[in-house]
Amino acid sequence: MEFKSNTKQRNRTIQGLRSFKDTLPTNVRKIIKKKGRIYSETLDNWRYIVGDELFKVCYPKSFKSTNKLGLSILNIMVKRGHEVDMEYSKNLIIEKMNKFFEYKVVEKIKLITFEGDQEKFKKKIKKDVTKSKYLEKISSIKNDKIKNSLLELSKLFKKK
Repeated sequence: MEFKSNTKQRNRTIQGLRSFKDTLPTNVRKIIKKKGRIYSETLDNWRYIVGDELFKVCYPKSFKSTNKLGLSILNIMVKRGHEVDMEYSKNLIIEKMNKFFEYKVVEKIKLITFEGDQEKFKKKIKKDVTKSKYLEKISSIKNDKIKNSLLELSKLFKKK
């Protein structure tokens, strides 16, 4: 492979396939490192951070990191009627998040109420996974082994 000098991305790159990280501009990469990692890890570990009781009634909506004018804020969606419980546990959540990330990530929590079920974490189940147009395409396949295996696969999805 030849080494090329590429002034737009990095000082030196290898000709051929690049990793996705290297194709992004440096400004976008910095934003993803700062904001994306904190919010995604908060979502992954939300049950550990708030506990089982509060996990059923709230979820994180967004995260705004620190800038020159304001604080880092975590917006939390709370089911109507459970605002008082969340208000009392705000400081505990801030402490747990800062311990989890090992530095001061969140300085303030903002609560937003909603009505209904927690749609963010529930799986949406489709009853008809294979629609009629896909069944027609599957039935038009000439190879019987492939056709039967696709039909069996669609039956398994219907059961789940």
